[in-house]
Amino acid sequence: MRTLSGRTMLISGGSRGIGLAIATRAARDGANVALFGKTGTPHPTLPGTVYTAAEEIRQAGGRVLPMVADARDAEQVAEVVAATVAEFGGIDICVNNASAINLRGASDVSLKSLDLMTSINIRGTAVLTQHCLPHLRRSSNGHILTMSPPLNLSERWLGAHIPYTVTKYAMTLFTLGVAEELRSAGVAANCLWPHTLIGTAAVANLLGGEEALARSRTPAIVAEAAYEILSRDSREFTGRSVIDDELLASAGFEDFSSFAVSPNGQLELDLFVDSAPLP
Repeated sequence: MRTLSGRTMLISGGSRGIGLAIATRAARDGANVALFGKTGTPHPTLPGTVYTAAEEIRQAGGRVLPMVADARDAEQVAEVVAATVAEFGGIDICVNNASAINLRGASDVSLKSLDLMTSINIRGTAVLTQHCLPHLRRSSNGHILTMSPPLNLSERWLGAHIPYTVTKYAMTLFTLGVAEELRSAGVAANCLWPHTLIGTAAVANLLGGEEALARSRTPAIVAEAAYEILSRDSREFTGRSVIDDELLASAGFEDFSSFAVSPNGQLELDLFVDSAPLP
């Protein structure tokens, strides 16, 4: 039986939403979870801090180390990695979850927003991955998981919010490239993306409030898919860009209704996904 018991996960942006769901799912197995984010004190519009998240993870059954750090700052990330190793003895799982989003097009996105997305999405993913690699190489089942979409080059997505799209596709390309670089070392690197909107604060704030939430699934479906990936043999499952419900269906899941935020809601596809979600 596959399990994450005793494994150590380091996740960026784990204060709320999908990141927190992934962390608590791992904790249910008895995993060690180190998480970091910029929110050490309550945010005026977003729920949760790294410390409230840590309490939820602890209650789920895991050991936890919360840290306040900026994913863009290489020195801070190095300190986070060192603290994780000092606390838990190593790192088995690196989850690149931190991300910035702005859905303006090339004509009107501000340079400040462009710099933020580039530095968090691309640089942040590269920095955390690079600092984790020496420890992942020593793990018996090392995994990198990046929350980024499949490379969908249809005109629909190339013509929409291209600054954000470029940074998210870059996360995917980087991760798939790392998978090939590390294949012989037995370290897996995969990308995961939701098929539908996920009911998080970001969706509520950016895509339509309560109406958008009613068209969403809960973060639990992404967490379950992440667990499915991270509990697999790293030498056998790597270099993939997968969609949450499609992966779960291939693993034997048949009914996704429990993941719907609203039992009667009409699910809406997430960005970069064209096919209908599994029922």
